[in-house]
Amino acid sequence: MATVSIENLKKNFGRTKVIHGVDIDIADGEFIVIVGPSGCGKSTLLRMVAGLETVTEGEVRIDGARVNEKEPMDRDIAMVFQNYALYPHMTVFENMAYGLKIARRPKAEIAERVNAAAKLLQLEPYLARHPRELSGGQRQRVAMGRAIVRKPAVFLFDEPLSNLDAKLRVQMRLEIRQLQRELGVTALYVTHDQVEAMTLADRMIVMNAGRADQIGAPLDVYADPATEFVAGFIGSPPTNFLPAEATGTAAPAGTKVGIRPEHVKIAQSSGRIRGTVLYTEALGAETLVHLRLAGRDLLTVRQDGTATAPPEGTEVGVDWDDDRQMFFSPDGNRLQNEAALRPGRA
Repeated sequence: MATVSIENLKKNFGRTKVIHGVDIDIADGEFIVIVGPSGCGKSTLLRMVAGLETVTEGEVRIDGARVNEKEPMDRDIAMVFQNYALYPHMTVFENMAYGLKIARRPKAEIAERVNAAAKLLQLEPYLARHPRELSGGQRQRVAMGRAIVRKPAVFLFDEPLSNLDAKLRVQMRLEIRQLQRELGVTALYVTHDQVEAMTLADRMIVMNAGRADQIGAPLDVYADPATEFVAGFIGSPPTNFLPAEATGTAAPAGTKVGIRPEHVKIAQSSGRIRGTVLYTEALGAETLVHLRLAGRDLLTVRQDGTATAPPEGTEVGVDWDDDRQMFFSPDGNRLQNEAALRPGRA
């Protein structure tokens, strides 16, 4: 177990700047999720911690020791990749034991560690099998077992569940979280899936175009997004954004108002604004009602699945509480004087 410190970390590929300075101190045993869309720099950030990418500027420290110049094998880390990276000609036992064998650990110690990890991961019946004889979830467990037997100070996960189907992803993310808590190891986990980030993280780093737009506990980030990007990325379905003048506010020109779909309701009267129902999605426990507003903007209402949804083509009013509004400046940053931007209804 170890602390990890990332200080003003930057990465350039030639003249192209891809990481613009990220800072975070990670506590011993903390589970950090780095989340963001494709191309935002999340995997590059993880690979710099791992030593697979050189650092252009800044420092990476593990347990207080600078590791910028250290090779990956000397950083006391273990990494689990998206494609599992298993050796097809080796058995499960041999794949899990390979790193210890290269490190010239005694055979008895290797067997003890592999068998203990196999028991933990419920892989004991498969130790003599080859990767081609395993399911995707079992291969992912083998990849995790190979990391566990090394007893690293830090676990690094690079989108480890991307190749699995939806049901198995839910199961595996629960297993990863339980495993991390049981081992008490510090973990950094990269994903583009904000549901994974919300369910796994103690804290998450929301990456946007090479910058950490926000760092915080999942529910804090959801409830109090720092930027328009974070408000739109975290939460499903995503936040509605409208021109602020459409809500009857006295906001400066170019300001947007954000309202999460679950905070919008179909109005019994005229409502704050009006729109036409484009289509509805009945998902069982909830129903999504998608509207086209007069200004051509789209708006989604998330309502209980037992509530009657208005028919397509119907004009309806929508409403929300003022304290559910979030205001964003033209540059995408959250405005801090939101109370002054809520004078009433249109």
